[in-house]
Amino acid sequence: MTVLLDRVWRRHRRSVLAWSQPQIAATWQVCSLLLDYPSDDVVCRVPTLRAVAASLPAPLGSGLTAYLDSIDGVSIVALQQEYVETFDVTRKCALHLTYATCGDTRRRGVSLVQFKQTYRASGVALDNEDAELPDFLPIVLEFGALTDFDAGWRLLTDHRVSIELLHRALLRKQSRWLPVLEVLRTTLPVLDGTDEEALAALIAAGPPTEEVGIDGAMDPYTALASAPQSLGLSIPVGAPQ
Repeated sequence: MTVLLDRVWRRHRRSVLAWSQPQIAATWQVCSLLLDYPSDDVVCRVPTLRAVAASLPAPLGSGLTAYLDSIDGVSIVALQQEYVETFDVTRKCALHLTYATCGDTRRRGVSLVQFKQTYRASGVALDNEDAELPDFLPIVLEFGALTDFDAGWRLLTDHRVSIELLHRALLRKQSRWLPVLEVLRTTLPVLDGTDEEALAALIAAGPPTEEVGIDGAMDPYTALASAPQSLGLSIPVGAPQ
């Protein structure tokens, strides 16, 4: 299975975009905010998020609006608790793109270093040493939306099967966040035959468990090298073109 997965994860896709780059970038940024841990700040910005969603083509904006409708009147405490129960307690719903393909193994450490190198090449660093791991989906989405669309596209499409696994897990749970994942999938290439094989293999075997432990030189919690710009979740500026 490892050879098959390696072939899929590292394939560079050059699919034709279904939407304009500004539309996809705006969609990714809203998805980034909605898939991050719920905060009072994001709740206060719901009107702005609704406006951005309304400006997007219906296949992109409708799912975002559906999620925003679902949290109307929900307390922030209840939403935070539901988020933790969904993404932090259930391993199949993990928002870290390398977990499904690498598990807690040394191979994952190598993959995380590759994420860091991609960010560094675009002049970006995580905010601090306590930040999320670099494969955290909201961070990847924000990076692609605001900093380097092409690099973000490669990271997302190289881990397209991980996103599909997350979608299927949320579908089984009928999660509140399911519409957001469905919108994200709409911006990405559909699975091809090789992807489907890898997906079936992962569903059957689950995340790898061998090689537990990560060498110090590959510690995934090591902060990215200092750079001019830091990743910080924010609202898209301006309407998509």
